[in-house]
Amino acid sequence: MVPLRASETRLDGRQTYDYRKIKITFGTDYGCCFVDLGKTRVMAQVSCELVAPKENRPNEGIMFFNIELSPMASPAFEQGRQSELSVKLNRQLERCLRNSKCIDTESLCVVSGEKVWQIRVDVHMLNHDGNLMDAASIAAITALCHFRRPDVGIQGDEVTVYSPEERDPIPLSIYHMPISVSFSFFQQGTYLLVDPCEREERVMDGLLMIAMNKHREICSIQSSGGIMLLKDQVMRCSKIASVKVSEITELISKALDNDKKARKAGGRCGFAESIPQERITALKMDETPVEMMDVTDRANDIVQKAEAPPQTVPSPVVPAPGVGQVGQGLQNTWGLEEQEESDNSGEEQEEIKTQMKEKKDENRGGDVVEISDSEEEEVVILHPEAPDKLPKNTGSGSHQKGAATTKKRQKK
Repeated sequence: MVPLRASETRLDGRQTYDYRKIKITFGTDYGCCFVDLGKTRVMAQVSCELVAPKENRPNEGIMFFNIELSPMASPAFEQGRQSELSVKLNRQLERCLRNSKCIDTESLCVVSGEKVWQIRVDVHMLNHDGNLMDAASIAAITALCHFRRPDVGIQGDEVTVYSPEERDPIPLSIYHMPISVSFSFFQQGTYLLVDPCEREERVMDGLLMIAMNKHREICSIQSSGGIMLLKDQVMRCSKIASVKVSEITELISKALDNDKKARKAGGRCGFAESIPQERITALKMDETPVEMMDVTDRANDIVQKAEAPPQTVPSPVVPAPGVGQVGQGLQNTWGLEEQEESDNSGEEQEEIKTQMKEKKDENRGGDVVEISDSEEEEVVILHPEAPDKLPKNTGSGSHQKGAATTKKRQKK
């Protein structure tokens, strides 16, 4: 396993063991944490409720973790269905936080066998630029440290949950802070990188995730990909992880202290700097004095002094031949006379019918075109051909044809 040389920097200019910039902010409520790992952005929200305990553990509270990969973070994520990546991240987060016993679950018991606190951690991916597991673990443990549960009073069989105004909320009992550190391997383990970005994750051969606390205790370890790691490689990664975990734990402690001081002083802290407490963000504008005297007279003066609007909007005239305009009252530029448009008018049709009837009366036996009002076609009556004028070679079929044409179709 060979680290990159000083001249061989990564795509974003980092060295082999460099982490991206980590930024931790908090929301207005307790248990809301935002973590920026480079361009990867994650939000964690902790909530609690009183539920019945598990039968096999009546004196312990319940921890529940959920990671949501929304399409807002990356187009590769689908809404409403769990992918292989989300299942892997959920299991790794459970191993990192719940199986490592970092939280005292017995302190979450209210009434043995009846009421315990269920702590739910929801992690939302807001933007995906690689190394989601490290960002999720930092956001989850920081949100748990920042969270405060309501105080509870027990009198006989009655359980009273006090509001934050009545009693101060109580923080969770956390023993240690496990943090995941990811290592990516290239060329079958020849090269090693810490905190891979999204472009590096596409081409890596394998990934090793080590969850460790600042006491150098390994909480969980998971390898994925098609590579086999040696003992020396895992030991080297664990040494690197111990240094990174110490730095990140110190950063989390400073962020929690700053937020605690800001809340104690009554000032805005973290993400709440841009959002007022219990108010929707809005722009405040000074009132503009408006004089309401003689409004009608002023309006009439303005209307009289104003120019009259044009009655019709001039339409463009296209002088080029073969170009048409659509609209009422526009000039015809198709090169056709307007008389052709009135050829099919009702009056002309009546005149045609009258002329045809007159011709029918004059030429009783001549060629007549009869226009009927019924739905039948026009019937053309031909003059029957005389037998002496027929050609000599004409057969009986032609006689039948001439006779058929002399018959007039009757109206139905």
